[in-house]
Amino acid sequence: MTKYRFAIASSFALATMLAAAPVHAQETPAAATAEGEDDGIIVVTARKRDETLSDVPIAVTAITGDTLVARGFNSVREAAVLSPGLNINSDGSGRAFVSIRGVGVTLVQSVQPGVGLFIDGIYQPNTAYLNNPLVDVDRIEVLRGPQGTLYGKNTLGGAINVITRQPGNDLEVRANGSYAGPDDSWMVSGSVSGPVIEDVLAVRVATAHREQDGFLTNVILNEDANPLNTDSLNGTIRFTPGDAMTFTVKGYYDWVDGVNTPYARVTGPRDYSRDIQFNALQRVKFRYRGVNAKLELPIESIGSTLALIGSYDARSGRAADNDVDFGPLNIARSTGSDELRTKTVELRLDSQWSDQFSSLFGLFYSRENTRALDVTNIIPFGLVRTTTNRTSADTYAAFGTLFWKPTDAWEVALGLRYDRENRAANGTVLINGAGGPLPEARIKSNEWQPKLTVTRKWDNGLMTYASVARGYRGGGFNAPTAPFRTYQGDSAWTYEVGAKYAAPSFNLSGAVFYNDYKDYIGLNSIAPANGGGLVTVDLNTGDVESYGLELEAMVRPVQAWTLRGSLTLMHARLTNTDAYTATTDRVLSSDRLTFQPDWLASFSSDYRIETGGDSDLTLSAGLVGKGKRLAATLNETTPTFLDSYWLTNASIAYRTGPVEVALFGNNIFNTEYFESYIDKTTLQLANLPASDLGITGDRRRYGVRASLKF
Repeated sequence: MTKYRFAIASSFALATMLAAAPVHAQETPAAATAEGEDDGIIVVTARKRDETLSDVPIAVTAITGDTLVARGFNSVREAAVLSPGLNINSDGSGRAFVSIRGVGVTLVQSVQPGVGLFIDGIYQPNTAYLNNPLVDVDRIEVLRGPQGTLYGKNTLGGAINVITRQPGNDLEVRANGSYAGPDDSWMVSGSVSGPVIEDVLAVRVATAHREQDGFLTNVILNEDANPLNTDSLNGTIRFTPGDAMTFTVKGYYDWVDGVNTPYARVTGPRDYSRDIQFNALQRVKFRYRGVNAKLELPIESIGSTLALIGSYDARSGRAADNDVDFGPLNIARSTGSDELRTKTVELRLDSQWSDQFSSLFGLFYSRENTRALDVTNIIPFGLVRTTTNRTSADTYAAFGTLFWKPTDAWEVALGLRYDRENRAANGTVLINGAGGPLPEARIKSNEWQPKLTVTRKWDNGLMTYASVARGYRGGGFNAPTAPFRTYQGDSAWTYEVGAKYAAPSFNLSGAVFYNDYKDYIGLNSIAPANGGGLVTVDLNTGDVESYGLELEAMVRPVQAWTLRGSLTLMHARLTNTDAYTATTDRVLSSDRLTFQPDWLASFSSDYRIETGGDSDLTLSAGLVGKGKRLAATLNETTPTFLDSYWLTNASIAYRTGPVEVALFGNNIFNTEYFESYIDKTTLQLANLPASDLGITGDRRRYGVRASLKF
């Protein structure tokens, strides 16, 4: 009986471990970047200034909103396949974990992100937005390598900036819709933009709805195990009373209804079972809402532009009924809720002192507050554990970058940012009403993030650059029952050399990089819990070395035919795991990083046939490939690897005037692959019946989509 009680107590840890495990993003096999657009000129704000994509000395991919529609991407997570080195994983509607070049891995929601997410330049501490619907997006910019100088903490791997469309003087109407089977996946969206007072006041409103049944089945309850239903609404007001000022206000609301961790019990990494054996449907509901405002004011007397940005963002989540033991036996159930509130303020001064010198200086402040409640019921023993967790964080930063252009061909950019972070956590643990509050835990950090970039522009459309930069991520807190409450942040130095070449029918960009990654927050493990049983803990695993090569290319053999491709070759390995062993008394069976492949690739072909008048027919095909990956495992001797795979898609689109209709198929050959996998060691450590656990990727979809734009 004692052993059985220990197994029941261990189920608490199992639930947390399974909820913490990373998975691969759903992948739609298509590839395109903004460099492939017809005009060939894409303006990005990677350095918080307007610059052309081919000129900015950063490894950056820009994905236009039109590309997102044409490829059928509905979230940043799905669009990740278009950027080299970017790996986004998710095992639930409100959970997404991201890394770039193997750096900044975020395996659980409570860990601060290592790749920064920004919406219209505003920092989002909640990476779950990567799953949310993309509505009326102008472009997505993916910046690889540390971006802390301009973007702040938690960008040691890179940054993702989603830029939405802005209202203007022209009336603009857009509408999109699609339907695909066999899982009844459909989406509709639309936006309207236009002036209220020409040259003074303009408004833009956008909305979207998406739902799908998914490809997993709960065989215990005979229900869909992975459905998704989302609704989004946002609006923007732009006020420009004259040349002296621009004031923009935006509000948004997202409703997301989905599921958590739909794992199947499988017999090995080639058993692609889609049968889920839970006693609950794992339904979760999330509500995201926020408002932000930006004031831009030119100060002509000193050749500067002042920008003041403020925002408030809120997330609320609720899981009404979860199967905590992840199996067919009705042993443990839980309910839970969480809240995240974020306020940010940023002040920037962009100055042009002369033809040779310019600068960008600023101040930043953010306030984050979280609250979480979990109530778990151990049914056979009538035990109820109630856990509350509250955290707060204040971050202050000052930053600056000097730009020096001694000649038209050369530029030197030197930046430095100082971040000061104070975090606090409080919590309570009650078992059948007995217990109480835990001591407050605190983390303080003071970090410097420098970056130096030297750029050389050549006369024939060629640009080369070299950079060195440091980024860091703040530490965090474990559950109130963990044997240690805090873990420290991690950091990375990145050394990079890159080149970009732009011509009317051929674009090529590439980068070689090396990352020295310290105090890696990349693995979680099981540890003895205060009061008995086990608990999942996050910890500093050790050090990582990663290096590799990235390539992106667009070639147009003839005007009607466009080929695009990208390739990432990356070697990311743990070089020291002493910290992991000291904390857990265990060793790792592999030096590989969980779910990080050694290669990523995407290729696409688009051939346009003029059909007369203002009409054309476009034939498209694409491939996406991902290399062998290490599964999530606590095994000390034998690692589990997931097979590499390729996914194929195709479409045929007919456009006449402002209307386009397309037939498409994704994963045409019905390739089986895993998005997530946890080997049976986790269950064994929890004294539960041993079984590997897996979430398989989406099967073949085929359907029709239509769009209208004028």
